[in-house]
Amino acid sequence: MAVISANGIDLSYTESGSGDPVLLVMGTGGRGHVWNLHQVPALHRAGYRTITFDNRGISPSSTPDRFTLDDMVGDTVALIEKLGLAPCRIVGVSLGAFIAQELLVIRPELVDQAVLMATRGRTDVLRAAMSEADLAACDAAGRPSGQEAVSRVLQNLSPRTQNDDALVRDWLDLFEMSPQYHPGARAQLALDRIPDRRSAYAGIRTPTLVMSFRDDVICPPHLGREVADVIAGSQYVEVADSGHLGYLERPEAVNSEIVKFFSDHRRR
Repeated sequence: MAVISANGIDLSYTESGSGDPVLLVMGTGGRGHVWNLHQVPALHRAGYRTITFDNRGISPSSTPDRFTLDDMVGDTVALIEKLGLAPCRIVGVSLGAFIAQELLVIRPELVDQAVLMATRGRTDVLRAAMSEADLAACDAAGRPSGQEAVSRVLQNLSPRTQNDDALVRDWLDLFEMSPQYHPGARAQLALDRIPDRRSAYAGIRTPTLVMSFRDDVICPPHLGREVADVIAGSQYVEVADSGHLGYLERPEAVNSEIVKFFSDHRRR
């Protein structure tokens, strides 16, 4: 792990493998090393170099109490430029996908191909209510870790996983050991209520794969499909038996789609 000064803050990042670069952008509250479980090894096997990093708000990167989505987009731009990655491939999930798609709007020359997982281009009524509830829970003092863990299992995983006792025990243990409600994650949670950006995304011309997870309640497939529908020439796939953390629940299916997309759009 290394640290680089970018966009006025410090960002911790890890670069590994060899080949054309792929930058992976994590979602709310997640460390960059989460990609190491499944996506990084798969990309290395496919001949790519990977760059993962901790978004602002996630230590050891700088953790200001308040920031904007534009700040996080600026961080990603600065990281690409300082590491000399452009033009690179980019993979983002959830908040990471929000960052990636905004990057495609303002600095398209930095990206060759993009994969947007568990994304949406607007916040509907239910997702706004869920965001408000998450922020209220984050601000509530003394919230038991077990209660948070149960809520995250229900929000982030598919019924297939929820109905498997052994898997649920593992996920509950994991969530209890890694609470999401801390100041940096709280600042990221506040960015979940994005405005309707579909008209801006209609101008994206970067080859893009939009990937939804069929049982995702945070970024449901119909909202992901809306993003794909407005990006000219984009591809859309939906992964079955997967919730918001589908890239961890169904990694083989997810990785296969990513690698195939990159291969189909290999640089000439």
